[in-house]
Amino acid sequence: MKTAKRIAKLGTETAFAVSADARAWADRGHDVFPFHLGDMNIPTPSNIVEAGYRAMLDNKTTYCPAAGIPELRAAMAEDIGRARGIEYDIDNVSVQPGGKPCIGKFLMALMNRGDEVLYPNPGYPIYESQIEFLGGTAVPYGYIPSEKGFSIDRDKVEAAITPRTRLFIYNNGQNPIGAESDDDEMQWIADLAQERDMFVLSDEPYFDIRYRGKSKSIAGLPGMQERTVIAYTFSKKYAMTGWRLGGAVGPKKVIDVINKLNVNHESCTCHFIQWAGIEALNGDQSGHEEIIQTLERRRDLLVDLLRDIDGVSVYKADVTFYLFPDVTEVYKRKGYESQAEMRIEALEKTGVSFCSRSHFGKPLPDEDKVFIRFAYSGIDIDRIESGLKKLKAFWES
Repeated sequence: MKTAKRIAKLGTETAFAVSADARAWADRGHDVFPFHLGDMNIPTPSNIVEAGYRAMLDNKTTYCPAAGIPELRAAMAEDIGRARGIEYDIDNVSVQPGGKPCIGKFLMALMNRGDEVLYPNPGYPIYESQIEFLGGTAVPYGYIPSEKGFSIDRDKVEAAITPRTRLFIYNNGQNPIGAESDDDEMQWIADLAQERDMFVLSDEPYFDIRYRGKSKSIAGLPGMQERTVIAYTFSKKYAMTGWRLGGAVGPKKVIDVINKLNVNHESCTCHFIQWAGIEALNGDQSGHEEIIQTLERRRDLLVDLLRDIDGVSVYKADVTFYLFPDVTEVYKRKGYESQAEMRIEALEKTGVSFCSRSHFGKPLPDEDKVFIRFAYSGIDIDRIESGLKKLKAFWES
């Protein structure tokens, strides 16, 4: 049997490959400290769980509208719009089984074969995978590291734009690097999108995972609401990663196309889970506040412990639950020949499992530093401390 040729262009979420290595090491009886996967070991708030259970008991187990139940779409329009300083209504919302489907459906709705799509690299690997699988041309743009974090390499972006560039994927509150745009950078993207007539996918899963300041959306800038689709998810804000609930929010003409894709792909998002989503948005928010407090304590400890390792520097990101430390000096001191070698040896010598920069796109030609990603959403305080103690001893030996 021969599979379709297009399958060769389909990538994967490479962090799952690191999970397989960590699981295999643990299955051999070793202790593993899981910093590699952005899942959460924090329970979904009980009021949300109870709402989902009540909905099942109330027979909310049938098909429902492909666009999502009206009650959830209205709640999402109100909550997402208010947080971003703009107005949406029910026709601007398409409920999805998670945030990830928004990526592919945005591309299917707006990208023709051969169109060029700008996407972040390092970045979430599904962007490149979906662009190429669906027949587009994936054009990466990079970041410039500094003591204040990471900023988009504007010169490279502008040089990469051609008459065939149609779409711009923007992940503010960025996975894996924890970067966020200042007002000037976000306005620059908005100006560029309008000048070059590009539509923007604003992927915002970490909009509400914030420890200081206030999140902003590019959709809220003048002229951008009508050319931006927001990819929204309940996964992070409410620790609902396995529930698979999210939505695409944007101009009605695009949302109508995405709703048609819903019919063809999954018919509808799980009915009773949507009622849990209503409770998440409209109910008691103390569970979300506790999630943020837990994550902030983990972040602060992890930053301190990483900075205490000779040869490691790290920016303390105010959003996401990722850190992207620069380990160039460690890499050189230990004499590694590849990032894979560094990652595997750390796992086998210390039990600490993390992703390397190469799991988030092919390194760009001018990159001269070595970065790795630590996720702290799935590991408790005491385990962070134990794991980093071992890693420090090994990397400084």
